[in-house]
Amino acid sequence: MRRINTEQIRDTVEKLCIDANYNLGDDLITSLRSALEKEESPLGKEVITQLLDNAEIGRKEQVPVCQDTGFAIIFIELGQEVVLTGGDLREAINEGIKRGYKNGLLRKSIVKNPLDRINTGDNTPAVIHTDIVPGDKLKITFDAKGGGCENMSRSAMLTPAQGREGVINFVVETVKSAGANPCPPIIVGVGIGGTFDYSTLLAKKAILRPVGSNNNDKTIADLEIELLEKINRLGIGPQGLGGRITALAVQVEAFPCHIASLPVAVNIECHSHRTKTVVI
Repeated sequence: MRRINTEQIRDTVEKLCIDANYNLGDDLITSLRSALEKEESPLGKEVITQLLDNAEIGRKEQVPVCQDTGFAIIFIELGQEVVLTGGDLREAINEGIKRGYKNGLLRKSIVKNPLDRINTGDNTPAVIHTDIVPGDKLKITFDAKGGGCENMSRSAMLTPAQGREGVINFVVETVKSAGANPCPPIIVGVGIGGTFDYSTLLAKKAILRPVGSNNNDKTIADLEIELLEKINRLGIGPQGLGGRITALAVQVEAFPCHIASLPVAVNIECHSHRTKTVVI
């Protein structure tokens, strides 16, 4: 058994909040540069150039790349041979969020009650997903999820008869109806199967993969490629100003489902894809 003190988790989460909001991942930068080469619209090229410049400013000056510094979403993979000491895991994570958003001068965007709309003042509580996995490591993934792109996400309970074409139509129509709202070029996470709730989690997890990576299952990978082609034919383009590149990637995760069901969820991520992972 291996012991990990929750103070280390708190400190790690604090650093992840700041790092993710200041320093966009190499996979995203590579994808944006590739998009710049493929984009045919002069205005679209200018937009992508500005996005790359903005990312560079964030990195050099250590400032947030976007004013919406996101809902703090934490994915924990806890090795079953790990013993946590020093306090409550959830409390440690939320304390790390509080410190990260305060010390990183990040906007606090969370309201305590969805109807009263009173800001919590520290960007907590985080949404925390925990999986127990083999081993003696603790993997923490932080995702700063902006409100604009999250608002454009959708889920549906299709019938099995709608099949693959039904999935394609739902995903493409979701992106089409979103238009410029999620700040394209976007990353489209798709979850297929499971249950109503699990399909949405799959869609969220899909956007955590390296940008542009394909599913290991060839059937799903082929679907990703077709969806990306269809979405990029919509003509929405960078920032909705027209062009070839509406999406940088479509990433799909699938799970077994009931014989009577075909759950599908789409979780859209904006061009400011702010996610970081640390293994303790």
